[in-house]
Amino acid sequence: MAENGDIFLRAKRRTFSGLTEDVEREWRGPFCFIQAADPQLGLINDWRDSGPGDVWSEEVQLIQQTVGAVNKLRPRPRFMVLCGDLVHSMPGGLAWGACLPALLYSLKEWAEEKTEREREERKNGSPYRSGQEADLKRALEDTDPSIPLVFVSGNHDLGNTPTPATVQQYCQDWGDDYFSFWVGGVLCLVLNSQLFYDASLCPALKEAQDVWLNQQLHNCLEEPRPKHVLVFQHIPLYLKTPDEDDDYFNLHKDVRPRLLEKFKAAGVKAVFSGHYHRNAGGAHDGLDMVVSSAIGCQLGGDAHGVRVVVVTADAVLHRYYSLEQLAAQGMDLDLRRLLQQP
Repeated sequence: MAENGDIFLRAKRRTFSGLTEDVEREWRGPFCFIQAADPQLGLINDWRDSGPGDVWSEEVQLIQQTVGAVNKLRPRPRFMVLCGDLVHSMPGGLAWGACLPALLYSLKEWAEEKTEREREERKNGSPYRSGQEADLKRALEDTDPSIPLVFVSGNHDLGNTPTPATVQQYCQDWGDDYFSFWVGGVLCLVLNSQLFYDASLCPALKEAQDVWLNQQLHNCLEEPRPKHVLVFQHIPLYLKTPDEDDDYFNLHKDVRPRLLEKFKAAGVKAVFSGHYHRNAGGAHDGLDMVVSSAIGCQLGGDAHGVRVVVVTADAVLHRYYSLEQLAAQGMDLDLRRLLQQP
């Protein structure tokens, strides 16, 4: 258990206990952290096995494997961030088949496969969500106490169209939905990307995050400036190029350019996300868009894995590792050497 209290509720009052500006404002040399995404307990059964999402033992094993591999790393990561979709059952019991667009319906032919029982479950609430969350927390509790766990909200955590109630419930279970923290002179901003995607049922919450984010980005320009600024959110700004068409897996063009310009103007170095269940991303005018595949269910050809991120005075470098690869060999030698620089 973390010395700062509940390891799952360290994000409070828009900051993160133990990783605050007064303690972590100064640059102290290179460090690494782990970016992970989409453990999403229950999706493998729902997607791959065409089940109701009532089995998630495979995801639990993958999380345990992740924790074991991360605990073995030397030097230890300064933190591990999980970029959303912590569990599969959505607030109110909606499963993925009830919220994905017609493209994915056709891929799985869910529209033809729905039973009356499944429709009633989605209407009245899923019995699985609390069990998925409890098992996820139980698996994550074995993370070394020196590695703080940072949680990012995803669409399956809040709903595709979040409400004040679903946001409040998330915050009670996992901590604030948006906040900042500092690590060795680097400012990190955790955002609720669902408020960028569809805030039609909670416009006041979107406005509050917008005001807070604008102030955070303005502060980045004041001296002494952070060594780097990093953003963590669930939904990517884009998958491959900033001008790509709107998609279920990216933020749409009515918000994407505005966010890109804000981030670039404030000197944001990289945006880390998940949601896609595949590795993707790109770079634009000095801003990296990093899309990491999942710990859990894969929707493409990637292996279950996480991303190791190395932060030096001049750069932010990252590399995706399969869980087996990371457990067997740890970080590559070139990354370890970067961490030895003064």
